[in-house]
Amino acid sequence: MRLSGWVQTEPEFRWRGGDVTRIEAFSDAVFAFSVTLLVVSLEVPRSFDELVAAMRGFPAFGICFAILISFWHNHVRYFRRYALQSAYVTVLNSILLFCLLFYIYPLKFVFSGLLGGQGTFEGSAAVTAAQVRVLFGIYGAGYTAICSVFVLLYLHAWKGRTAMLLDAPECRITRQSIIDHVILALVGIGSIALALLLPANLVGLAGYFYFVIPLYFWISRTIRGRQSRQSHEPHTPAMN
Repeated sequence: MRLSGWVQTEPEFRWRGGDVTRIEAFSDAVFAFSVTLLVVSLEVPRSFDELVAAMRGFPAFGICFAILISFWHNHVRYFRRYALQSAYVTVLNSILLFCLLFYIYPLKFVFSGLLGGQGTFEGSAAVTAAQVRVLFGIYGAGYTAICSVFVLLYLHAWKGRTAMLLDAPECRITRQSIIDHVILALVGIGSIALALLLPANLVGLAGYFYFVIPLYFWISRTIRGRQSRQSHEPHTPAMN
């Protein structure tokens, strides 16, 4: 099934979005601008040493790019699924884009530091434990804010499920999307709490706390997969 050039990619969810709206077009422009803020260097290297130095920054760029693309994919999928264009959605989308632009700088700073050498960030001197606390606090605040806006967006879609004629699988997916983004926001809050409460020699664990996210999705998908298989298993009557 095609919708104005878009290919239906979710077998259990009918995409209600048609042509790309002005909200989506503007959002794509902001996401594209965010990518330019992540690039290692805007200038082409003029020497081999500059090329090598630039290449060292690409692992961090790749991770930051993947995280940014995950947010973009969630954004696209939301508007393809529900095609909501109310004033409330416009306000939430504007807040989301603002939080995204805020999040870009700590995102790049963190991963450039982690992959650029132990204790250094963007070639600067080693940061102190107090500065690391603030850094993970800022990073966590941006991440939590983005995930929280997605929670509000999906809650808005959930409240309008009757008007949009969402069927049972679509309601289940919408409800699960709310839960997923609540968990993601809680992970961000947990990281902030660890950054503030852990002793100085363990404050770096606040960053590693984000590895809870892939673990959560693995457990969640495993449970849902088992439930789906059990619901499709034929019922065998008991033998007397």
